Amino acid sequence: MDSVSTHKNSRYKLSVFIQYLFKIQNMEKLTAKASIQIQKPINEVFEAIVDPNKMNHYFIKSSTGRLETGKTVEWTFPEFPDSFPVTGKTIRPDDYISFDWSGGLANQLVEISLSSFGEGSTVVKITEHEMNNDEEGILIMMRQTEGWANFLACMKAYLEYNINLRKGAFDFMF
Repeated sequence: MDSVSTHKNSRYKLSVFIQYLFKIQNMEKLTAKASIQIQKPINEVFEAIVDPNKMNHYFIKSSTGRLETGKTVEWTFPEFPDSFPVTGKTIRPDDYISFDWSGGLANQLVEISLSSFGEGSTVVKITEHEMNNDEEGILIMMRQTEGWANFLACMKAYLEYNINLRKGAFDFMF
C-alpha cells in the first residue's frame, strides 16, 4: 500500500471514530446544575429547604408537610394554580437532600448537597437528573438550571437579608 492510500485510510478511520464519539456523546443524559454560597450556618440552610414554614418565604406558597425521606408532600407555588407532588428520597440532616418531583417519570431526581465553608457559611450545590440529550432535553435542562439558580438566589436573599425576591417576580409570565 502506498503512502497516499495509507493516509486516506487513516483519515477514514479517524472520521468514523469521530462520528462514533459524537453518537456516544449525544446518547448521554443531561443534568441541570447550580450552586451558591450562603452566609448562614449549615443547619439554617438545611431547615430553609425542608421546613415549609421557611421555604414559603422564598420558593413555595405552601406545602402539606415537611420534606422527609419516603414521604410525599404537595407543594403549591404562588404563580401556579395546581399543586405538585414531591417525594423525599434521601434526607440527611445538614448534609444531603434528594427528592423526586417529576410526577413519576423515570430517572428524575433533584439532589441538594450542603457543605460548610469557612466560619458560618454554607455551599449549596443542586443537581437535577436527567434530561435527554436532544433539542427538547437541552431546553428543559436550560430552564431547570435557570430555575435552580433563581431558587438559590431567593434562598440567599431570604436567609441573609429577610427579603422575598420571588414575590411578583414571575407575574409577567402568566
